[in-house]
Amino acid sequence: MSNAKPTNSAAPHLALIAVQIFFATWPIVGKLALRTLPAVALVGFRVAGATLVLVLLARITGNLQLLDRQDWPLLIVSSALGLILNQWLFVKGLSLTTAINATLLSTSIPISTLVIGIFMGTDRTTWRRLLGIGLAGAGVVYLIGPNRGDFSAATRVGDLLIVANSLCYGAYIAVSKDLVRRYNALTVITWIFIIGSVATIPPGLISLSQIQLGSVSWKVWIEVAYIILLPTAITYYLNAWALARVPPSTVAVYIYVQPLIAFVVAPIVLGETLGVRALISSILIFAGVFVVTRSRRRQDLDQAKILEST
Repeated sequence: MSNAKPTNSAAPHLALIAVQIFFATWPIVGKLALRTLPAVALVGFRVAGATLVLVLLARITGNLQLLDRQDWPLLIVSSALGLILNQWLFVKGLSLTTAINATLLSTSIPISTLVIGIFMGTDRTTWRRLLGIGLAGAGVVYLIGPNRGDFSAATRVGDLLIVANSLCYGAYIAVSKDLVRRYNALTVITWIFIIGSVATIPPGLISLSQIQLGSVSWKVWIEVAYIILLPTAITYYLNAWALARVPPSTVAVYIYVQPLIAFVVAPIVLGETLGVRALISSILIFAGVFVVTRSRRRQDLDQAKILEST
């Protein structure tokens, strides 16, 4: 008997949109915090704070349960890929490159997720899915434009770290699918953070010796609190919850919405204009997401009809 969650609902897709909204703000707020805090220290704060929030939430809801012993190797791998390496590589890479470069290079995540998912048997390729990923990816590349990225010797190390981060996160989405399908999403993500905190908090504490905590302004602590709650605890949980209900490639393709969100917010916050390039890109991105999600909904409805007839 399958433990797969029902997917004939818009809820997972709404959750994934919320995830991308919060994730899109992370590089901006992270850049501000990195002006004061070392990269390793920011990772330590982010993981420690989010772990505390998730443990409290899991205890309150009764979802802080142990996983079966045979699932712990997969849990540790998921934590290493999706949290430990992901956080270290992204934060350090962000401190050494530009936000535009980081956004452009992160568009490789859906491709790596699909390839690894096919290899592991958690996903399968269809012409619709490939077309959707291609359309959305083209929209992001056109929106940002490779010529707008500063791929110079000064940012090369940071760029390579962001590429490695994208590969790790794409692998995490594919690898963790089986866990969140069989267990409660909050249970899985809480243990991922508990394991990740063992590896990230000690280096973070050591890194704090480089600065005087008394000189850190209250604005920086607000930025850290924001990073802990929205682009970390809430987004990781919603992402895991949605992953239990839709394929890894569907979760990953929503990543393409992040640059679009930034270009929608920019006119409001910074007074910038929304040009023709952004409008054309938005059409491509939404078309790609629509193709991927629509093809999945058709598969879900067909599967539901089969189950009803048996």
